[in-house]
Amino acid sequence: MEQLPLGRRPRLVSSLGLGQRCWEVTLDEERGRLAWRDPRPPRRGGENCFVPTSEIIAVEETEFNKKQRNIGKWQKMAKPHAFTVYYVKKSRNHRWRCSDVTFWCVDEHLCNQWIQALKESLEMQKSRPKHLLVYINPYGGKRQGKRIYEQKVAPLFSLASISTDVVITEHANHAKDNLFEVNINKYDGVVCVGGDGTFSEVMHGLIGRIQKDSGIDQNNPKAPLVQCNIRIGIIPAGSTDCICYSTVGISDPVTSALHIIVGDCQPLDVSSVHHNNTFLKYSVSLLGYGFYGDILKDSEKKRWMGPIRYDYSGFKTFLSHHYYEGTISFQPAKHTLGSPRDKDSCRAGCYICKESERQLAEQHEECGLKREDEDEWKVIKGKFLAVNAVNMSCACPRSPRGLSPAAHLADGSADLILVRKCSRFDFLRYLVRHTNQDDQFDFSFVDVYRVKRFQFTSKLSEDNESNVTDIGKKRFGQFCRDHPACCCHIANSTWNCDGETLDNSAIEVRVHCQLMKLFARGIEENCKDEAADSQSSIEQLL
Repeated sequence: MEQLPLGRRPRLVSSLGLGQRCWEVTLDEERGRLAWRDPRPPRRGGENCFVPTSEIIAVEETEFNKKQRNIGKWQKMAKPHAFTVYYVKKSRNHRWRCSDVTFWCVDEHLCNQWIQALKESLEMQKSRPKHLLVYINPYGGKRQGKRIYEQKVAPLFSLASISTDVVITEHANHAKDNLFEVNINKYDGVVCVGGDGTFSEVMHGLIGRIQKDSGIDQNNPKAPLVQCNIRIGIIPAGSTDCICYSTVGISDPVTSALHIIVGDCQPLDVSSVHHNNTFLKYSVSLLGYGFYGDILKDSEKKRWMGPIRYDYSGFKTFLSHHYYEGTISFQPAKHTLGSPRDKDSCRAGCYICKESERQLAEQHEECGLKREDEDEWKVIKGKFLAVNAVNMSCACPRSPRGLSPAAHLADGSADLILVRKCSRFDFLRYLVRHTNQDDQFDFSFVDVYRVKRFQFTSKLSEDNESNVTDIGKKRFGQFCRDHPACCCHIANSTWNCDGETLDNSAIEVRVHCQLMKLFARGIEENCKDEAADSQSSIEQLL
C-alpha cells in the first residue's frame, strides 16, 4: 500500500497475474480508478487498461482457471488465489455491457486485501441502490417485458447484490394504484419494465404519492409541487421507448440495467396539465395537439394491429391534413441560457440545465411563485396543423435528433413548436427533417419558443365559452370547405400526452423544474469503446 502526500487517500499497487502474464495493477482511490498495465515495453505489445471504480459492478473471489494453471511453468506453482472484477464496458452508440477481468496471485493474504479494498470502494458509492421495487408490464410492446427482465436484468441485479420486490401488472393503472399503498420509503428506487406508457403510470403514481403525503393539492395549477427524490429506472420493453432513448442514448435493457446498478442520477422536468383547475396528467416528453393527437386517437382503435398501427394511423392522418384553429398564450422561459434554435444539445453533466435551475431558484427566492402571473404573456392566434410541447428532444431510433434537438432535460422549460397551416408537400418536408440532420425549424410556417407556462384554447372552445350554442351554417360550411377530406363533425383534435389521449382541448400547462429523477446520466459525448480509450490514457493515470 503506497502512501501519497498531502493527505490523499492511499493507492494499492501490486503485481498480479492476468492470463499467462504478470501485470501491474493499481487501485487509486483518490482518482477513483482501477488500472492494469502490462510492464513490458510498448514495442513488445504492452497494453494498458482502466475502469472507473464508479463503474465496477461487483467483485467476487473465484476459482482460478484450471486450464491455465496446468499449462507450462504454472503447473509447478502453488495453488493460486483469484478474484474477478465485473465492470461496465462502454461500446459505440452508448451501449453498455457487463465485462469482467480475473486477477490471481499465490499470496492468499494479498488476494484478500484486494477483494476487501475493492469492496470498500464499492461501499463508498452511496448513490447505488440496494433495494428496488420493480413493475413489469407483460403486455406492452411485443409482450416481452417479463422475459427481458428475467433473462437480461435480474441476473445483473443479483450480481450487484440488489434485492428486488417484483410486481407483474395485471391491468391499467395497477402500478399507479399500488404506489399509493406500498411503503415507498424502504426502497432506493422504482424500476418499470415496459414502454413509455408503463413509465408514465409509475411516474404518476410516484409524484401523486409524494404530493399526497406532503399535503399538496394537485388540482391547483399554481401549487409548488414537492420534488421526488426516489429515482425511477426504465427497462425498455415497449414500442417506442422515447424517454429511455432521450435520457440514455439507446433503447437497450442491459444498458439501462447497468445505469441503475451504478446509481446514476438524472433530474427531469415534468409538465403538469390542467383544465379548469382540474388536474389531468403529467408529461415529460410530448404534449401534442393536431397531427400527433389525431394519430394517437386513430391508433387506439387499432390496437389489434400491434406497433405497426402507428405507421398506418400516421399515414392516414397525413393524408387527411386537418388543421385546427386556436389561441396559444405562453410565458417565455427567460431564466434559461439556451435557445431551441441553437446547436447545444443536452448531454451528461449539462451546464445549461445546472445554470438554468440555479437562476430559476434565485428568481423564486427573490419574487416568489406569485410573481409568475405578472410575467409577460405572449398570445398567438391561428390555424395549426400541429401544436407540440416537448420537455426533451423526444429522440427515438426513427428520429435520432427528435422533435426538438436542442431541448434540455432539466432546465425548467419546454419547447413549444407551432406548425401553421401549409400545403401537404410543405408539411411532408417538415416531417422528413425529423429523420435527418437539417434544421427542422427552418420553415416560414414553423415557429418555436422556449416557455415555462402556456395555455391553449381551440376556436370551438372559445365559442362555447362565449355561450354560442349555434356555431352557424356559414362557419360550418367554411369549415367543410377547408377540410374537403374530412367528415363534417370534426372540430377539435385530441391532446397526445406521452402516448395517452386527453379529450379536453383547452388546457393549462406549467413546467416544474427537475421534479423527478431517473437512473440515468444523460447522453454522453463521444461514447467509444472503453478498451480503445484506455490505450492512450493509462500512462496519465499511473
